[in-house]
Amino acid sequence: MIEILNKSFEKYISVEEIQERIALLSKEINADFTGKEVEFIAILDGSFMFASDLFKKINLQTIISFLKIKSYEAMESSGTIHELIGLQSKITGKHIVIIEDIIDTGATMEYVVETLEKQQPASISIATLLFKPAAFKGKYSPRYIGFNISNEFIVGYGMDFDGYGRNLESIYQIKGSDPKIPLC
Repeated sequence: MIEILNKSFEKYISVEEIQERIALLSKEINADFTGKEVEFIAILDGSFMFASDLFKKINLQTIISFLKIKSYEAMESSGTIHELIGLQSKITGKHIVIIEDIIDTGATMEYVVETLEKQQPASISIATLLFKPAAFKGKYSPRYIGFNISNEFIVGYGMDFDGYGRNLESIYQIKGSDPKIPLC
């Protein structure tokens, strides 16, 4: 158990489980995009650890770019999406794989996908480490999912609580939450 800003969190997904799942996701992505022009776009800040670990296992000739998006305040989605740092490369005709840390309502991903579609990429796929199916109301479901989780607040492995906890190598769930739902 850990404490961040007077909230208690219990270990939810271990670093070993995360790395095993990333290895499987990378194999699937490598197979799906062999011989294609692919660009990965990581959504900052939360996805930086997942993007780094996943990208190290990608065997394609590819590049990675970053978008910085903010939609959370404290422990809840603000409902407002702010693009803070935009895409610098041209993606027309490329296959895009968006790397996200967590998808809950899907509002952020809807904003990202619709913004990217304006540049006419060949395709857009979404890879997320965590997916909250009970909270999802979006139009764009992730193609590559690390873990389906309950609709509880989590922290660690790049994800934060008011900026704290990103450095934790495992993922923690607020104490008293529902147990983990099975892997995809």
